[in-house]
Amino acid sequence: MTLDWGFAHKAWENWADTSIGSSGKPLKAAMLLNYDPTGPSRLLSVIVEQQGIKVKPFELHPFLDFIKKKNSLATCYFFIGSNQYLVTSIHEYWFCARCVNTSKPAGEGVVVMQTAAFLIVAMYEGSIGSASRAMAATDQFASLLNRRNH
Repeated sequence: MTLDWGFAHKAWENWADTSIGSSGKPLKAAMLLNYDPTGPSRLLSVIVEQQGIKVKPFELHPFLDFIKKKNSLATCYFFIGSNQYLVTSIHEYWFCARCVNTSKPAGEGVVVMQTAAFLIVAMYEGSIGSASRAMAATDQFASLLNRRNH
């Protein structure tokens, strides 16, 4: 598959400006990871973009190992940075999880969506309403990437 990296970067910038941040935006942070589960194991996932969070590639190894074990998604915890998450819903190309060690009164969660070439990791603060807004924002970006890279 040929990816248009320029398009992915521009799409990220446009999406991030309207979706990530504070003051009413649906996401507090997000990452775009280059991810090809069918590729050779020597090709590690790369952080293509990130906003609102600073994670180093080696910090993502446990998370990516978790992603590769799709049959255990419902029974395991995973970490992103210092936050520990438990999966709450699983769908064909995406799942949601809640942070179990948050200090935020309303809670925190993450939406992880896989496209043809990327993983989108979108983090939000809040409960059900916030999760719905986070899912809509993440799905909008995933649809844009899928249209362009198929």
